[in-house]
Amino acid sequence: MSKTKLLFSTPIYQARLSEVGKIDMLEIEKSCWSIAQDDEAGQKWCEENNYPGYTSYASLSDLTWRSPIFEGLKKLLDLHVEHFSGDLDFNLEGRSLKLEDIWINILAEGGNHSAHLHPNSVISGTIYISMPPETSAIKFEDPRHPMMMAAPSRLATAKEYLKPFIYINPLAGEILLWESWLRHEVPTNVSSEERISISFNYSW
Repeated sequence: MSKTKLLFSTPIYQARLSEVGKIDMLEIEKSCWSIAQDDEAGQKWCEENNYPGYTSYASLSDLTWRSPIFEGLKKLLDLHVEHFSGDLDFNLEGRSLKLEDIWINILAEGGNHSAHLHPNSVISGTIYISMPPETSAIKFEDPRHPMMMAAPSRLATAKEYLKPFIYINPLAGEILLWESWLRHEVPTNVSSEERISISFNYSW
């Protein structure tokens, strides 16, 4: 009797940040705005690169050293990443995954993040601080695209695991984790309000 198997899955982890401990999300949001206002190097980079909004990616990616609230945030991230890495059955050979960098994203109306991946990391993720109505989802791309060549397109009603792109609309206070090789993007923010998130990488 014939049977179709599902092979080579691409796990995505989604949870409430508060599932592993308490943290003041309002204080985090205030800290994001405060850092954005004081970070002249980051503001200059955003202006020079036509970034609509603010990111500390090119200026401040060591936030845990700059504010106690981010040090507390790291402790929660460590727990979520530990859980996800267990789901992935990684053989870490007795070593832990460690936070490599962490940065703020404040995406204004009309802003987007083009498709990219995070080289030299193992797990990447984002915490969603403010997600106004109509703001952008995050879009994940099927990593097999380069090998599909002459394959026909999928039906609009295709099963989720067969679709070429998956859109996830996280809520404020949620965390998403994925393996760093997974290509993703943030489509244009059509909301008149800023979309605030904190992204990070864990290395081995």
